[in-house]
Amino acid sequence: MIDKLSWISVYPEIILLVMGCVIALADLAVNSARRTATYVMTLLTLGVVAVLQASYASSGVTLYGFGNMVVSDQMGDWLKCFATVAVMVTLVYGRPYAADRTMLRGGELFSLGIFSLLGMFVMISGNNFLVIYLGLELLTLASYALVALRRDNGVATEAAMKYFVLGALASGFLLYGMSMMYGATGSLDINAVFKAINSGQIRHQVLIFGLVFIVAGLAFKLGVVPFHMWIPDVYQGAPTAVTLLIGGAPKLAAFAIMIRLLVEGMLPLALDWQQMLLVLSVGSLIIGNLAAIAQTNLKRMLAFSTISHMGFVLLGMMSGVVNGNINSAANAYSSSMFYVVTYVLTTLASFGVILLLAREGFESEEISDFAGLNQRSPLYAAVMAICLFSLAGIPPMVGFYAKLSVLQALIASGQTFQIGLAVFAVAMSLIGAFFYLRVVKVMYFDQPITASTVSAPLDVRVVLSINGALVLILGLVPGGLMVLCANAVVQMLGT
Repeated sequence: MIDKLSWISVYPEIILLVMGCVIALADLAVNSARRTATYVMTLLTLGVVAVLQASYASSGVTLYGFGNMVVSDQMGDWLKCFATVAVMVTLVYGRPYAADRTMLRGGELFSLGIFSLLGMFVMISGNNFLVIYLGLELLTLASYALVALRRDNGVATEAAMKYFVLGALASGFLLYGMSMMYGATGSLDINAVFKAINSGQIRHQVLIFGLVFIVAGLAFKLGVVPFHMWIPDVYQGAPTAVTLLIGGAPKLAAFAIMIRLLVEGMLPLALDWQQMLLVLSVGSLIIGNLAAIAQTNLKRMLAFSTISHMGFVLLGMMSGVVNGNINSAANAYSSSMFYVVTYVLTTLASFGVILLLAREGFESEEISDFAGLNQRSPLYAAVMAICLFSLAGIPPMVGFYAKLSVLQALIASGQTFQIGLAVFAVAMSLIGAFFYLRVVKVMYFDQPITASTVSAPLDVRVVLSINGALVLILGLVPGGLMVLCANAVVQMLGT
């Protein structure tokens, strides 16, 4: 018999599942080219779910359901709330773009968006290897379909095929690693795996063998070197609205399963997986920043930028355990959480401007397409500049404090090697600042290619203005979000 707490812990998932099916069916009766009714139903559903998740998170209660297979804790609830808002914002930005390219004919963008969010929820809530894997597959299957949504577009179809093949390979890595852990510990439950590893009675070689495959699978989902090959091609080839859908909210879910598997399940192996994350993060910072300099396509440049930013997230993750001491774990993991949340916020606004400038039959994704944007639309040029400054880590934008929080976590460890890593990360950020500032120079100092003004629906203008303002405001007063992340991680470690 399933108890009441089990159902309470998955209410948001049930709402998403039911409404995803209802919206898919209701859309059959909608004739509007812009799918207004479907769009409104989707936003209302996501709004209700976001409020429900925020109330769960504010209560600070940790619930375990369905035989400990699902957990609803403060960290997970906030990540799910932020992911829901990210999907809402993505759909607001993406609807005009999708309508101009006949991508709304069947309403799949909205229903698949909801099912991909449901996959993220299951990933974030998973307290069992199989539950996490089911959530991951639900997200990736929806993402494959979304990338190929423009069936008549050869570039999008090619991107979907690359994503599918490499995604299947990564899923195999993760599943094989989980099966090795199950074979070694005899359990799929993350808490039970932690206890079995902590007992010290399992051969270390077997655990490390499974751990390597799990880290490889996680690295693909985060898009870090050397598992980054799909990111630039998929970001560039997918319709821009879909690029934002797979490059924004899923990063929060990927961070969550990294915490669930590596911290909650395998913290006794921290010295081993931290060394793996070290290699991944250093490679990502080097390749991501250097390769981005050579790009002329803005979406491809932001893809390499993503790789370098995920390298920063891993730097925070690898500074949690120092010489077997976990005193700095809360500080390190909360800095990574703060980084990934602020990165998603900034990504939403930057891709929002790219979507805004795209017109019917014209993709505004080359850096040269932004020439003289300040003369055509000072507001949108300012929003894009704020985002680029934030991604570059220039104060007082929120990206500066995100980088600073990760760097202080490295320095706080007191290890010479970690301090050296912090210096290296700063040097890579200085290189990265070049390609961001290059776009700002094009927007403000180059002559515009066209004299046409930039127009957008009211909902897009309002949301984009709020989004850009938040990147600046959270940089001026970052304390609230930092405390929220710290409290969520402390509660997660305590349970």
